[in-house]
Amino acid sequence: MNNKVTKIETVVKEDVLGTIKRFLDLGFYFGEGDNQVGVTIGLLLLLLVSYIVTHFALKFTRSLITRQMDSTDKQKFISLFKYIKAAVYIIVFFTVLSLANFNITPILAASAALLVGLGLALKELFQDIIGGIYIIMDKSLLIGDIIKVEDKVCRIIEIKLRSTRAITRDDKILIIPNHKFLINTFKNYTQNHTTTREFIRVRIPFGSDTRLVERILIEAVSTQKGVLKNPKPFVFFNEFGEWALEFGVYFFINDSFSEPRIKSELRFKIDAKLRENKIAIPYPQSDIHMFARTTSSNTDLKISSEE
Repeated sequence: MNNKVTKIETVVKEDVLGTIKRFLDLGFYFGEGDNQVGVTIGLLLLLLVSYIVTHFALKFTRSLITRQMDSTDKQKFISLFKYIKAAVYIIVFFTVLSLANFNITPILAASAALLVGLGLALKELFQDIIGGIYIIMDKSLLIGDIIKVEDKVCRIIEIKLRSTRAITRDDKILIIPNHKFLINTFKNYTQNHTTTREFIRVRIPFGSDTRLVERILIEAVSTQKGVLKNPKPFVFFNEFGEWALEFGVYFFINDSFSEPRIKSELRFKIDAKLRENKIAIPYPQSDIHMFARTTSSNTDLKISSEE
């Protein structure tokens, strides 16, 4: 009985397992002796299984982390997670090769030299990625924010690790490298809230009825579409200018992206109402006074200028 069991074990080990091992060892071999490197079916299957396990493990980890995030934070994390996933795949790849007795030292040495060269060549790319991580973690920019960068007002539509995309007021896409946000100053109109205060400067001739001007400006701004009723608009008599009385009409809007259109329509209204009340818009002017003085020898002409 023991002999039969021994024979069965021998057959399994030598025939079945031996056949499987010989099949897995099929492949291409390079080099000789200790320096021999083989790309075998077993190695490829091991890499495939490792990839599948890693893929599902990363997918489960991502869903576990993002399940309580809102859509904006989830989108940012997914952009960052792509780079984490790539790094994990590389680590798993070299770990599997090392466990399979594959000599990875030459590969790591060559990779180190290559990475030094790439680091110097792709310096700005790495700066962009660091900037993207900073934006995602710090939340200094959010999708939908209205910002002013390089004298252009635009709305953020997409944030990625390398670049941020925004749409300008003339419907053109602006692609901004993320490192620009680390080294340059930019305005964020909607960081704290969507409401912003705007104003229009109005100049009135000296001698005009200032209270009438105040009522005209309040009436014009109160009926303007896009201007909020609360907080209420107000008017300041800012100063006595050199050639006009200077007023400022202040109002609040919740769409800074439409600011030029709102201001343009409001200026049309103010101009029409001032004309209705026979109040002209002044313009810079100079008064020239001429003094003549007669002497026995000649006539001198003296000119003085007042602005």
